[in-house]
Amino acid sequence: QVKLVESGGGLVQAGGSLRLSCAASGLTFSDHAMGWFRQAPGKEPEFVAAITWSGGSTFYSDSVKGRFSISRDNAKNTVYLQMNSLKPEDTAVYYCAGGAGYCSAYACSQEPDEYDYWGQGTQVTVSS
Repeated sequence: QVKLVESGGGLVQAGGSLRLSCAASGLTFSDHAMGWFRQAPGKEPEFVAAITWSGGSTFYSDSVKGRFSISRDNAKNTVYLQMNSLKPEDTAVYYCAGGAGYCSAYACSQEPDEYDYWGQGTQVTVSS
């Protein structure tokens, strides 16, 4: 049984930073590309970032590029999302996702239905 567990969310002031973690179990973690999505109230899920199985390539949405950084530690079966210069519009529930339909050095799945595994989410709230 695949399990993804996010942690690290919370309340932060605009301009602050948070680091999200996603611990995976029940799958060969190093075989899988991983991604982060977010969903704000009343909105559709939004792609945030993705990383290839090796960590050699990363992908970001335009809204977070330059502020967020995705990384992974295959020895710890964990993927991270470092979020800097946070803005109120970053407020959302952040979800870890695994089992991307495709993820190469040049492109990676960015649609929710292209991922097989999901965590329960962690709330990030950025106050102005």
